[in-house]
Amino acid sequence: MNRISQGRATLGGKLSAVLVAAGSSVGLGNIWRFPYVVGENGGGAFLAIYVCCVALLGLPIMLAEFTVGRASHRNAVGAFRALDRRWSFLGYNGVLTAFLILGFYFVVAGWTAEYLVHSLTGDLAHLSSADEYATVFDEFIRSPWRPILYTGLFVLATHAVIAMGVQQGIERSAKLLMPLLLGVLVVLAIHSLLMPGSGEGLRFLFRPDFSKVTPSTILVALGQAFFSLSIGLGTMVTYASYFKPDTNLRHTALHVTLLDTAVALLAGIVIFPAVFSVGIEPSSGPSLVFITLPSIFNGMPWSMVWSSVFFLLLVIAALTSTISLHEVVTVYLHEEWHLSRRRAAWTTTLATLLLGALASLSLGVLGGCTIFGENLFDSLDFLTANILLPVGGFFTCIFVGWKLDRRILRAQLTNDEALRFRIYGVLSLLLRYFCPILLLLVFLDNLGVF
Repeated sequence: MNRISQGRATLGGKLSAVLVAAGSSVGLGNIWRFPYVVGENGGGAFLAIYVCCVALLGLPIMLAEFTVGRASHRNAVGAFRALDRRWSFLGYNGVLTAFLILGFYFVVAGWTAEYLVHSLTGDLAHLSSADEYATVFDEFIRSPWRPILYTGLFVLATHAVIAMGVQQGIERSAKLLMPLLLGVLVVLAIHSLLMPGSGEGLRFLFRPDFSKVTPSTILVALGQAFFSLSIGLGTMVTYASYFKPDTNLRHTALHVTLLDTAVALLAGIVIFPAVFSVGIEPSSGPSLVFITLPSIFNGMPWSMVWSSVFFLLLVIAALTSTISLHEVVTVYLHEEWHLSRRRAAWTTTLATLLLGALASLSLGVLGGCTIFGENLFDSLDFLTANILLPVGGFFTCIFVGWKLDRRILRAQLTNDEALRFRIYGVLSLLLRYFCPILLLLVFLDNLGVF
């Protein structure tokens, strides 16, 4: 097992494997989506359920994807084809999902870059209310050219990393960006905790009130755990294909999930004390980051500094995710279509830039062009988050739990019996029954069945 294709890149070591995989999972889902989902679902009780979902759903599926990637040392499509040609559709699902997510994720990433620039220049400082921020944000996303400009800049920044290759580009950027992201989060968390009334925000986040829990709360927590860890779309399969034979998959998956959860918790510590300090409802929804929080920062001393640091955090988080998504498509084109890596990277960059431009324009001048009643931006979001991701995760569980040769799974998890794995039976049970059932429930809930 574990024979690596001649000339294929590998990551430098165990720390690199953790940082690169964590860079894929840590993104706007942790810092933008997680806080407002917690706010909308009651705080501490949701957090407790979410942590359980990460352990019982996210960790086993990540191990399954790591197994597929390192056992084959190929891209997402080639990995499933090498293990069982009949299941190569799972790889295509992952590549398609990564491409479509980039189509709208680059747009949101561009928004973070726009707000970082305006925080640094002080353009946001003259606004005095959340309503004014809402007007500015609405005018910005409906502009026919400004969002596309920042989207383009973000696409090119991602391309620059990908074009440098796995070791010089992806691995080096992860070693720089992940510690920087954690450092910025800690600074912001300390500042938030020093605000008057911050204790109320911490109580909301960490004191469970299970009377607020409904079946919908559990399904939302399941979906957030799945979304946050970037499983079901080929990134973990792709990155695991660069792991060395002695990489401990179990420790790597555990460290990635712990780091991902820690970032989400730190984001909550940054946001909820600040929200409660100024008396704003924690259930502000998706507008929390781009409308509510800027108005909070504006009322603080050194408002430009804190606003700039916060949006720098969002830019870094977005970049670590776009790099991993871009790599899924690039390495597929490179290995399956036999394009040079440079040409594959440019093909991915130009195609995602075009899709991103159309998605951005669909929020404004192309808003009248809809797909089943939704604009392109919202359609891409719905299709990937509610259909393609759960489908990818569900069939990955079925493949690894039922179809993959048991000897391959055990060999990968124990490094050819060099490591002990006493709970192999528990993992097999989770992948065969528990995880597929949960994902099926999430899928049906996303489609409005419940």
